[in-house]
Amino acid sequence: MIKKMSQSRREFLQFFGLTTLALTGLSGASLLTGCTHSNALKNTQLSKLGWTPIAPSLNDQLLLADGLNYSVLAKWQDQIGGTQNKPLQFGTHNDFTSFIPFTESDPSEGILMVNHEYLKPLFVSGFDGKNILKKTRSQVEKEIKSVGISLLHIKKVNQQWTVIKDSKHNTRFDGSTPIPIISEKPIFGSKIAYGTMAGCAGGKTPWNTFLSCEENYDMYYGEWKKVPRSDEKPNPEFIKYHDKDFGWHQYFDRPPLHYGWVVEINPITKKAKKFTALGRFCHEGATCIKAGDGRTVVYMGDDNSDECIYKFISEKPGSLETGTLYVANTQTGKWLPLTINSHPDFKKLFRNQTDLLIQTRLAAKTIGGTPQDRPEDIEINPSNGDVIVALTNNKKQNRPHGSLLKIVEKNADHLSLEFIASTWISGGEDSGLSSPDNLAFDKSGNLWVTTDRAEAEITSDYYKKFMNNGLFYIPMKGPNAGKVFQVASAPVDAEFTAPTFSPDGKTLFLCVQHPGDNSQSLTELTSNWPSGKKGDLPRSAIVTIEGPLLDLLTT
Repeated sequence: MIKKMSQSRREFLQFFGLTTLALTGLSGASLLTGCTHSNALKNTQLSKLGWTPIAPSLNDQLLLADGLNYSVLAKWQDQIGGTQNKPLQFGTHNDFTSFIPFTESDPSEGILMVNHEYLKPLFVSGFDGKNILKKTRSQVEKEIKSVGISLLHIKKVNQQWTVIKDSKHNTRFDGSTPIPIISEKPIFGSKIAYGTMAGCAGGKTPWNTFLSCEENYDMYYGEWKKVPRSDEKPNPEFIKYHDKDFGWHQYFDRPPLHYGWVVEINPITKKAKKFTALGRFCHEGATCIKAGDGRTVVYMGDDNSDECIYKFISEKPGSLETGTLYVANTQTGKWLPLTINSHPDFKKLFRNQTDLLIQTRLAAKTIGGTPQDRPEDIEINPSNGDVIVALTNNKKQNRPHGSLLKIVEKNADHLSLEFIASTWISGGEDSGLSSPDNLAFDKSGNLWVTTDRAEAEITSDYYKKFMNNGLFYIPMKGPNAGKVFQVASAPVDAEFTAPTFSPDGKTLFLCVQHPGDNSQSLTELTSNWPSGKKGDLPRSAIVTIEGPLLDLLTT
């Protein structure tokens, strides 16, 4: 049974294997209190850390704790290849990152994958948003080119990471790239989708390919109003468009059911494909782990209020093309199979497995999947195999700060269909964490967390004490285990996304996504990051964070 939003002092201590307060030297109140949002931790206690966490900020800067520094590796519109007449440009609104070195013996050179989730038309195409029907074809084409995925050849040169701009490895997938759909049956008469966008948190497979997850796909070509069938033809009468619709469908007739999937990218062959076996929903994260028998288990969240957590178990090693998708019932501790024969109502709702996967949400709710508070990134604790899920928030259920959920698989076996779920850290002022989004474990097993509070709500009553979004550090052992410390603050309107450590742990790759997105016009910019110059457009970017404090915190 999930413990909703609180955790007793005894349960907290038992979770970390602590039997008395004397083991920590801190009071029970201190153990349950975030360091940056409460007076319970005094300066004398902070000094025992050997470093000083930062305080929340509303500044238009990337602020870091002393002992950390950053460099911009790539930002929107940077040329990453191509020619002067036909440049290959880094996209905007970058979200997920993953790094694969060319050789295990040399972690200082390899391929970095970055996906580009969405865009602000005002910045990309100059469209003011006042009448979507007035957006021109040329404006739409610019927007299509700005999203998708970038593959970057990066190398550490003179102690600084840089993009090798003339490398054959650099490439772009955008909103028009033809991508095969791996499916039992054609979807809307085709097994080819044009473009990938809305890419949120993703993953890396055991065979060193990247996974990007299509999340809010309905902002581009809408969503099918009724329960669709894979062989139906697109019909505008059956399509519902998002209230923030980009209007691309005016010029490009793309079936909505070609989006909302997990996309695999091979960094060497530069080939991509979309998997239907992993379901269709607002995918956030596809964290892979190799099971004892060689098959791959993938954990995924559906980033919407009252949606579900999923697990996919591949049919055979080295491939995600076939397998079984499960939804979590966190009240009973069961993974429930989403197959056409696993529930008596499925054959009444769906003609075949393809149709079921197209409507994964309906299947999940039918079989008893537990609604969650916007399940976003999921990561696996390397020390014990526990699955940590970021539940960002759920204002509809009066849980605006979210929580971190812990799933413990039976016998620590990721192939198990039984588990125990519990709230590990509740969001709010007591913990100092609000709206957790992306997660990463460092080489020592400590957890790093980014937050995602909408830019228009930063100063609302819910969130004003937390100010701009941030990056947080949670030790997993020692006297401060389970406490939340802020190490970075994002520029105005931005969120940090995709914390990824280099293989040697000495660099943290981190995205700064959508600074200035609350700007109402090009003369009323809310941010000028990263240049800091008045009048300069804000630009999403990926940065590298290093410094002695990173070595201290990850040791």
